[in-house]
Amino acid sequence: MKKITIAIDGHSSTGKSTLAKQLAKYLGYVYVDTGAMYRAVTYFAMQNNLISTTHFDVEKLKNELININLKFIFNADLGFGEIYLNDVNVENEIRKIEVSNLVSKIAEVSEVRSKLVEQQKEFGKDKAVVMDGRDIGTVVFPDAELKLFMTASAQIRAERRFQELKSKGDNVTFEEVYKNVVERDEIDSNRKDSPLIKAIDAIEIDNSHLNRNEQFEKVIKLVNERVKN
Repeated sequence: MKKITIAIDGHSSTGKSTLAKQLAKYLGYVYVDTGAMYRAVTYFAMQNNLISTTHFDVEKLKNELININLKFIFNADLGFGEIYLNDVNVENEIRKIEVSNLVSKIAEVSEVRSKLVEQQKEFGKDKAVVMDGRDIGTVVFPDAELKLFMTASAQIRAERRFQELKSKGDNVTFEEVYKNVVERDEIDSNRKDSPLIKAIDAIEIDNSHLNRNEQFEKVIKLVNERVKN
């Protein structure tokens, strides 16, 4: 059966990673969470006092990029690869709201994007990969056989994200999560380098009123069409 590249882009909290993990597991493909890569760089910057809600030392971050090593190590119990920053598992730390509030600023830095895009292209050179992010179908894999663009209303995305964070024990308010979702949309869609846009040949999926199984079944049909052609 033909191996393809599946590129999933879209707004924050649209379930891109959940869908990508489902597809990768079902197809036996490699899954790459590019959002985790940007979050890991953000976490590094926070730990080294390079960024906060009040300051951002962009030049120092650029100089420190050489000291940032990212890799994914497969966790058989979870069924996907967890991200490691300089050989330390930071999968849980990078999901906190504090990181979410700053990650879009990190993603605006061209030097950060160049470093991570180069690594992402290497991950997918042999196809049989599912990758999700903001610029996968437009920049990383413009020739991907299947491109999806995920969207949902900001209200629904915030509700999903809020419930996810609360289930993990994070002390957050819905208002804080909603504000984060809206602000990330604004920054991601308007940055100069690789803004979040729908690729011309991407299929848009609004999952505001779809559950995970309905969404998965819809996408698998699209995958089968590409694999058979």
